[in-house]
Amino acid sequence: MNAVEIEAAISDLAFQPFDAAEFPFAFLAAFGNKDTALKRLRTGNNNTSDVPGGVLQRNNIHLAACDAGAVGETLKMLRASPATTKAKAKFILATDGLTLEAEELTSGETIDCTYPDLPNHFGFLLPLAGISTIKEIKDNPIDVRATSKLNKLYVELLSENPDWAKDERRHDMNHFMARLVFCFFAEDTDIFNDEGLFTRTVEQMSERDGANTHEVLETIFRAMNIKTDERVNAQPRLPVWADRFPYVNGGLFSGSTEVPRFTRMARIYLLHAGNLNWNQINPDIFGSMIQAVADDEERGALGMHYTSVPNILKVLNPLFLDDLRAQLAEAGDSERKLLNLRKRMARIRVFDPACGSGNFLVIAYKRMREIEAEINRRLGKTHLGSEIPLTNFRGIELRDFPAEIARLALIIAEFQCDVLYRGQKDALAEFLPLDAQNWIVCHNALQLDWLSVCPPTGTGVKLVGDDLFNTPLDQTEIDFKNEGGETYICGNPPYLGSTWQSAEQKDDLKAIFNHRCKTWKSLDYVAGWFMKAADYGTKTPATAAFVSTNSICQGQQVPILWPLIFSTDNKIVFAHTSFKWANLASHNAGVTVVIVGLSSQSKAARRLYSIATGGKSDAVDVKEVEHINAYLVAGADVMVEKSVSPLSEITAMDRGSGPVDGGNLFFDFQEKEQLIRAWPQGKAFIRNFSNSEEFINGKQRYCLWLDLDDAEEAVKIPEIQQRIERVRQMRLASPKKQTQQEANTPYRFSEIRHQSSKVTIVVPRVSSENRPYLPVGLIEGGTIIGDLAFALYDAPLWNMALIASRQHLVWIATVCGKLETRYRYSNTLGWNTFPVPLLTEQNKADLTACAENILLAREAHFPDTIAKLYDPEKMPDNLRHAHERNDEVLERIYIGRRFKNDTERLEKLFELYTKMTTEAAKAVTKTKKEKTK
Repeated sequence: MNAVEIEAAISDLAFQPFDAAEFPFAFLAAFGNKDTALKRLRTGNNNTSDVPGGVLQRNNIHLAACDAGAVGETLKMLRASPATTKAKAKFILATDGLTLEAEELTSGETIDCTYPDLPNHFGFLLPLAGISTIKEIKDNPIDVRATSKLNKLYVELLSENPDWAKDERRHDMNHFMARLVFCFFAEDTDIFNDEGLFTRTVEQMSERDGANTHEVLETIFRAMNIKTDERVNAQPRLPVWADRFPYVNGGLFSGSTEVPRFTRMARIYLLHAGNLNWNQINPDIFGSMIQAVADDEERGALGMHYTSVPNILKVLNPLFLDDLRAQLAEAGDSERKLLNLRKRMARIRVFDPACGSGNFLVIAYKRMREIEAEINRRLGKTHLGSEIPLTNFRGIELRDFPAEIARLALIIAEFQCDVLYRGQKDALAEFLPLDAQNWIVCHNALQLDWLSVCPPTGTGVKLVGDDLFNTPLDQTEIDFKNEGGETYICGNPPYLGSTWQSAEQKDDLKAIFNHRCKTWKSLDYVAGWFMKAADYGTKTPATAAFVSTNSICQGQQVPILWPLIFSTDNKIVFAHTSFKWANLASHNAGVTVVIVGLSSQSKAARRLYSIATGGKSDAVDVKEVEHINAYLVAGADVMVEKSVSPLSEITAMDRGSGPVDGGNLFFDFQEKEQLIRAWPQGKAFIRNFSNSEEFINGKQRYCLWLDLDDAEEAVKIPEIQQRIERVRQMRLASPKKQTQQEANTPYRFSEIRHQSSKVTIVVPRVSSENRPYLPVGLIEGGTIIGDLAFALYDAPLWNMALIASRQHLVWIATVCGKLETRYRYSNTLGWNTFPVPLLTEQNKADLTACAENILLAREAHFPDTIAKLYDPEKMPDNLRHAHERNDEVLERIYIGRRFKNDTERLEKLFELYTKMTTEAAKAVTKTKKEKTK
């Protein structure tokens, strides 16, 4: 369940009569617990509560319904309960149906409310559904509640008005919803001069069955599009009850005022939404949540879109806000410096070319107003109006409803800032009528010339539209009120790896990259935004920063994308290395992202941000560096390229053997035993086989392994002869000529790279990113390694210590990239390029001992598999300690101490790689010169 669904379920529960016996189970159901889990709790099988009336869910909550007036005492019992501690409960909760108290045990935070008021505190309890609580939602859940109510209304209206769900009318429906959002906000903030005017009027003037609700709304909307002094002559005349609404216009209520028809339930949903306190709405939160309401494909993700303010500020602070604050601090109380800063901010343009519902723009605006207010305070002029115009906050959004909400969110943010910094009276005096200018464009950002939306100067013709939400594209030619200022581009564009892109999205990238390079098809969709931002920067000074999946700074995409960006004279001026960008989805681990800032202007020191040691998302290390390369490492611009042999003195690694056999050369344990029982001589022709799956999950698998002499003897066994014949037929049927030729030797693998050895070090090609170390191990030499793994035959054991290190893991993750989210290993790109310092014999002996300790620690837990041993939640302590010792020994070889974090590890590795490749290049040049003498 998502946050909005949970809010709806909690609201329904609080509305129903209280049933003490049923409450614990209904409460747990509201947080997504399935009937089977609740049934086990009901029967007592899983309920180990030792409190009367209590229900205990392990690792989650201990709750109890109690007698009237006993809530406080019951909560104390729950807190003191040994069962609470033993079950590792995160929350305790007690209620008597009149009041309710709950406590989060780790933080000690509590809630104490009336039972009907529980829905206003549901954000506090979201962790019960596996949803990480975001402070803004926890403290003020109105945004989720409002989204929930509007979603119910939207679905009900489309059910009653199916024609409004069609493409040709969907815009009208979205426009109608935007009008409602404005009315709900306006009636709770004195914009309508009478608190609750809109909802109260609808309730009083419409029939309970909803039959005439659309007529009432149409009349209200029409009133807000007629100037006060023109209403006397308006035809048809406005009824008295509608005349109380102010003139709003600004395009919001112009054009058609048609409203979909209401049912009784739709009317109820509208009134429920209106009865919320919209004065508390956070436009950045609400906007990003509600954008899924109007999208059929995204409605299942309703309420999950919210991006926390701290994450957005990871982009905006280093982009320009930190610099503004530094200038404010430097200005002190100097009137001249303060006025210069105020003037500078009035000319700043913030442009989000994938703006969604505008949360980046809203946060940027609110933080700039905060700085401006402090300037006014120091100048002693708190009454001053803002000089920061909304039209300096430009956006492009593909879908019309989020684009409409983005405009509204900025309008609401402006009003809220005016109230906060200037007072309600001044805010209201200047709020209406709304400005009709259109500064958010609904269009495909990769098909649009960004200079037409956010031009270098404000020389375009200023146009005023008839309809705020239906203006022509050239409406973007609005003068900047203060032209010639700074431009900052920001946002969180869609990522979409190459496999998941639609034909239209492929065409978008083709138009941008096809004339630049031939390998663009491997790029993520987000690469288009980076390239267009770089191109934009060649026409006018600008700095851009986008959130992106970290894949654009890893593996094969680096040598494709970044030379093109660097060729425009743009450089990476700041970056935030990999971290989780989570949303409000239940059990959502978040996608791993980076933030990259580009500019062709900045000469200042580069800043590199990374999650601090310990991994807490709110703790960030900042490092000033001279240069940041495309891998987001402090170092020279270097592209790691495949190498046919190792740069360091390490053993060569080869890919395993590839069968191309249709599965006919393979046996499971039972098939192998049956064959050997029937034909004992067949044992000589069967070998152990290991691929990634077999090695990681401990599966037994076997294969036929024959040379020509063996084959002549082996085909005397009927089953082997039949299997070989099936391989021959399968290869002959292949469209590939090479495979057809290999039908002449159907008894052997298509690709044979096996080497005779006593032992083999094996490394899977693909493995989970959740493991703290790469899976690597030692197997007997006679085992055939498949082509989904790599092998080092009879390699010294210290090679395994290198592969098993954190040092090697971060190198692989960076230069090899990933398959989906999993690590994708490469011998030529990952192992052969891995920079290893010159090792002494003592170094090798120490690393050999570390590898042996890792193997012994695994052996102590036999028969546990690699998959189980390296589960990050279940990794045995002795194995973890063996790896930590291995890391310590290796890292002291590199720098004489442990590395502080992965950023520092990569800096050293790239430093060594640059040195090694430079020396190798010099050696090649020297050899060529000697040959020409």
